[in-house]
Amino acid sequence: MHELIIIGGGPAGMTAAVYAARKRVDALLLSKDIGGQVLTTTGVENYMGYQYIEGFELMQKFEEQVKQFPLEQKIGQGVAGLSQLDAGFDVRTDNGESHQAKAVIVATGKRPRPLNVPGEQQLRGRGVTYCAICDGPLFTGQKVAVIGGGNSALEAADDMVKIAQYVYLVSLTPLTGDQILIDRVKDASNLTAFLEHEVVAIEGESRVEAIAIRDLKSGEEKRLEVGGIFIEIGLIPNSELAREIARLNNLGEIEVNCATETGVPGLFAAGDVTNVVEKQIVVAAGEGAKAALQAHKYIQRL
Repeated sequence: MHELIIIGGGPAGMTAAVYAARKRVDALLLSKDIGGQVLTTTGVENYMGYQYIEGFELMQKFEEQVKQFPLEQKIGQGVAGLSQLDAGFDVRTDNGESHQAKAVIVATGKRPRPLNVPGEQQLRGRGVTYCAICDGPLFTGQKVAVIGGGNSALEAADDMVKIAQYVYLVSLTPLTGDQILIDRVKDASNLTAFLEHEVVAIEGESRVEAIAIRDLKSGEEKRLEVGGIFIEIGLIPNSELAREIARLNNLGEIEVNCATETGVPGLFAAGDVTNVVEKQIVVAAGEGAKAALQAHKYIQRL
């Protein structure tokens, strides 16, 4: 049995790993990838120490720091389940392995929220994408649609106006992102924003051909011919594994106190999967550090 298992390889999980290793905790880091959501971020301008750094590069630096310590890692394995034992917890991975620990930190982050409209699932990976930084270059010179009105949608639109023939920005609401991002895209000559419009359907046979949208005020529908659709309408917490033992709020986030405690002795949570306000890299990293320090104190008390 390990002293601690950390689930998740994003900023919260990797920071927790560093702090646990520095406290010489016998820890295991389990994650299906390294970097989490930050890998889908074009550039980071608000992480202290860097005026600007690519998301991928920042996560490489996190990973390099973790590797400085003799910490056991199993990367590429998703977690299928989490349950309580008399003396701790059992964590089951997607490939059937079982790992036990006295304490667990859940730092599993969030995943993209789907539109749930006709054509979305059928054309996923064939023009429908949830990551502009990953797939944007595939649509160079084409007409594309970006769905959403928050920061992630605005960042995607800002990326795409530089390489796409034309960009349609479709949002259910007025734009809600940071003003600096709104200012970047509002004057783009190859962008049209359809605010207070909903997506009705995604059309296409083998690939995306068009998107149907509806004006929420007038009810008028439009058909926009596009080759790619970037869905940026928010994220869903990856909290399912803790649903049976931890309390979740109405958004599906794991509820924690200011010490990252869930209310279940030995179970901690950190980062975007929790109800902590402001989903930012620096916040997630700080919460990961807190979780590791609190887990260390818990293990010491045992």
